[in-house]
Amino acid sequence: MSDLPPTHERLGTRRQSSVVRYFTLIMSVVYALVGVALLLAPSGTLNLPNMPRYLLAGVFVFYGIIRFVRTYQQHFTKNRDDAR
Repeated sequence: MSDLPPTHERLGTRRQSSVVRYFTLIMSVVYALVGVALLLAPSGTLNLPNMPRYLLAGVFVFYGIIRFVRTYQQHFTKNRDDAR
């Protein structure tokens, strides 16, 4: 292994601010909540048949969960390179 500094130090890029970190987490929760709202909305509220509404709700919930996990892993867990 070489003793090069991490990529963000070599390229001179700064890490994202904590505002961006929390904003992406909040947006992932918002996506999941939109999916739950679509799922629980009465059938006459939206001009969508039940099956497409359920599919769209599932996509929103799934995307919100995936985005939350990826954001948490990227911004809130200790990076292996930082431990050295």
